[in-house]
Amino acid sequence: MIRAGRRHLVRTLADLAAQQGIAVPTLISSARLQAPGFPAPLSAGRTRLYDGEQVDAYLAGRPVPALPTVDDDEDLLDRQEAAALRGVPLHVWDRRKKTPAVSEHMVLVGGVEHWPRHVVRDYTPAPRPRPSGGTGRPAGAGDQVPRDLLPARVAQLLDADPALTAAAVTEQLGVHRNTAQAALTQCRAERMADVMEQRGLTAAQATAALGYPVGLTRRASTRAEAVLRGRQARPYLADVARALHARGWTTTDTPPAVQHPADDECVAALVLDHPEAPAAALVWSERHGWRTSASRRHPLGPGAAWPSPGPGVRYLATGTTPAPADVVKALEATD
Repeated sequence: MIRAGRRHLVRTLADLAAQQGIAVPTLISSARLQAPGFPAPLSAGRTRLYDGEQVDAYLAGRPVPALPTVDDDEDLLDRQEAAALRGVPLHVWDRRKKTPAVSEHMVLVGGVEHWPRHVVRDYTPAPRPRPSGGTGRPAGAGDQVPRDLLPARVAQLLDADPALTAAAVTEQLGVHRNTAQAALTQCRAERMADVMEQRGLTAAQATAALGYPVGLTRRASTRAEAVLRGRQARPYLADVARALHARGWTTTDTPPAVQHPADDECVAALVLDHPEAPAAALVWSERHGWRTSASRRHPLGPGAAWPSPGPGVRYLATGTTPAPADVVKALEATD
């Protein structure tokens, strides 16, 4: 369970390994995670997540602070915890989490699905409808609106209805539910980030200013904060792009676009398209800094996860925003 207000402190095994300068397999095989006093994972699922404040205290030799023990409506529950709170088997929750009343509130933390406690607790299953004569979107049907046109169409719908839901987007545009949710979250997040940037507001204040229902903007609020951080990182990424171009490893000095493979994450990829470049591409993460990639076509890799060092993957420099000259110098060392 991720206690309310502590989502920003969550770290994955990859985060812990990078913090200690080792690979994930080394971290797991070293038994450091089982050492006496090492903080327990936040959940019992397959993907282990940890509280960063607790980990930092342990590694610094300080007493590990206890996590809050009082339940809060904004606690984030994973799949197992949600099923336990509802008193249902996992397969029942896996079915219920797909309903709009629940899926609208799902957030990814460290690649793991979570839901606010109040959503899990207060959700009331709708009566199962009787079979009817083929209404709704046929199973396996393709999206009716091309992906490149979808953002503009969703923006139009959102202009007309600030309380727009993913279910309504699916119904009106004939796209898959997941496609609708992703497009709607991104559209709301971009608009919220605009207001936050222009008027110096928080995500909650931007939500109110735009007239968005709070219950529909939890994912968008997190994404908006990441979009804003990405915009703030653009000048730095542009400086690195110019430095790589000046070194002769790229044919242009165009800065990379900031991407958000998870709602609370900023990453960017720079393709090194010169034949004599020491790597196929570089990848930047606001959490980890710079690394090399062996693929120009898919530099982020499967799922955009931060990989362990290995063939084609090497961490560069230190810190998350090393000077462009230090990035070039570190990359030269791989040549």
